[in-house]
Amino acid sequence: MFSYIARRIGTALLILFGSSFIVYNLEALSGDPIAELRTSAARNRDFLIAYYTRQLELDVPPPLRYFHWLQGIAGIFTGHPNFGKARDGLSVYGEIAAAIPVTVRLVLGATILAILLGITVGVITAIRQYSRLDYSMTFISFLMFSLPIFWVAVLLKQYMAIEFNNFLASGQIGIEWLLISSAVVGVIVAGLVSGDRRRVITVFSGSFIAAALMLLIVNWTNWILNPGMGVLGVGVVVGGIGVGISTIVVGFENKRVLWATLTVVAATIAAYFPVNYWWSSSDMNALNLLWPVLALVAVAVAAAFAFTRVDRGPAIRVTVITSVFAGLFLIIDRLFQTWSIYLNTDGINMRPIPTFGEANVRLSSDNFWILFEDGLLHVVLPTIALTLISFAGYVRYSRASLLEVMNMDYIRTARAKGLSERTVIVRHALRNAMIPLTTLMAFDFAGILGGAIITESVFGWHGMGTLFRNAISSQDLNLLMGVFAITSFLAVMANLVADLMYSALDPRIRVR
Repeated sequence: MFSYIARRIGTALLILFGSSFIVYNLEALSGDPIAELRTSAARNRDFLIAYYTRQLELDVPPPLRYFHWLQGIAGIFTGHPNFGKARDGLSVYGEIAAAIPVTVRLVLGATILAILLGITVGVITAIRQYSRLDYSMTFISFLMFSLPIFWVAVLLKQYMAIEFNNFLASGQIGIEWLLISSAVVGVIVAGLVSGDRRRVITVFSGSFIAAALMLLIVNWTNWILNPGMGVLGVGVVVGGIGVGISTIVVGFENKRVLWATLTVVAATIAAYFPVNYWWSSSDMNALNLLWPVLALVAVAVAAAFAFTRVDRGPAIRVTVITSVFAGLFLIIDRLFQTWSIYLNTDGINMRPIPTFGEANVRLSSDNFWILFEDGLLHVVLPTIALTLISFAGYVRYSRASLLEVMNMDYIRTARAKGLSERTVIVRHALRNAMIPLTTLMAFDFAGILGGAIITESVFGWHGMGTLFRNAISSQDLNLLMGVFAITSFLAVMANLVADLMYSALDPRIRVR
């Protein structure tokens, strides 16, 4: 395995060298970065031409200039990388270092959400092939494929930002939106249920009434302006998630794993008030968000070991996933508690959903939770836009992959042995169905630092995508190659990671 990895890394370095050499020379020969200055009538024209010629080494032939640039890049191995200077005189390394956190904050959440939701929905539609749900998700997936990202972003800005901010003036759901929202919930729930027409109508009616009553309670309690979950709400939600995960992974009949999961739920309820008291301190910071989650993970592992003697792997997975959700909902509940304060903060004035920028420059507060909420709200619309587009691809790929696996001989053999359908799908089919998706996921994560050029432009974010666009438009060779060096390296490494993940998922293709 070591020799295989070494060969792949060597091949990757050769690919990086060849691709960067071609891109560098093509961009250098495609135009003159000081062409406008040559026709300018400015008094300092000659000085500027000499300055940019010296700074950008325009008097050196592009092939030789490439090796000057490569010498600076090779400084990565000695800890002193030099990406050169951009046209504005700033360090390319500094600009990239400032843009990477912005891009990660923008794209990472959307990528993870698209993978989790897309694969989940794809698996469900494959299991329910040719059902109402399958047809509905097929239609939605193809619709998402066909929508341009800039159009989706503009619609989100109009209806989820501007219109929602206007709605917050009253905080009351109108009768027309109440009926529409209830009908949508009814359609979704009815689509999940199989059966004859009478059963579907019954489920739709019940879901419609339940959703309408829930929204009426939301209006009555003014929950939208003063939201909250409380210890009871957090306990019920985490408990439902834990029982659901336990049922899917090991089955509801496995009481030992179920008791271990409920132990995590009990620990979450017990930690609710101490954690909220600790998070209320004036020296609160981002690192303090992790400690309760890590503590719950430790409780989860201990509970799995305490309640199970054999097959502890699935038990640990169930309890750890439940503990992560528990920590997440503790944070969400705390954000709910801060919502009304945030709405009335100077610079917000009851219009919390932003349409442009990475942060609200008018927000004058040093409260951690207010600043944290502001940062999250600036990410919401770009994340939804990117998730919707990627989600469609994962739904179609995961559905097709699982359907192919479900027709294999070993799946029929597993069913013939009397294994439950849950065991056949979760333990036998799903693992092999994930193999074709591995490459897609690896490249999606590798593409995170490439940025989202259109989305960053629409929402006014200054990330890697913006740097790439600016480098092309201004013929800034050093800046372009700096972005290319990082994104191409990650793309090549994604290939290697995908191959290693193949061997982890399927022992038959391991390289010895």
